[in-house]
Amino acid sequence: MAKRRRKSSIVLPWERSGGLVRRLGLSRARPFLLSLLVLALLVLIGARDRRKTGERATRASLLVVRQGIDSFRADNEGRCPSRLDDLVTKGYLAELPNDAWGRPFRLTCPGRKDPSGYDLSSDGPDGEPGGLDRIE
Repeated sequence: MAKRRRKSSIVLPWERSGGLVRRLGLSRARPFLLSLLVLALLVLIGARDRRKTGERATRASLLVVRQGIDSFRADNEGRCPSRLDDLVTKGYLAELPNDAWGRPFRLTCPGRKDPSGYDLSSDGPDGEPGGLDRIE
């Protein structure tokens, strides 16, 4: 004689009448919410990459301008150019580059940190002179 199996009387919460997701009608919205979350994540990562790319491009442009200023100072007994445009007019640079956000660089001579040197900086993405996101 075969034994009959009794049905279990233990019912887990998700085994009842469809669960909370089905009761609220969210089973159809789940793929939409997931795709919205993925899209938001991609936008966030893209914005961060654009900012980092701008910083790298600005640092590369700063190096080019620094080389021009150092050449100018070597030829003029350590004096800084009065304006960055002097580097172009005297032939030290072919053209004066801007930062990645289209703004000109700032030259401070003598420098704040080194009185015998100079400071060359970009205002950064927000464009605030001397702001916290400036690039030196």
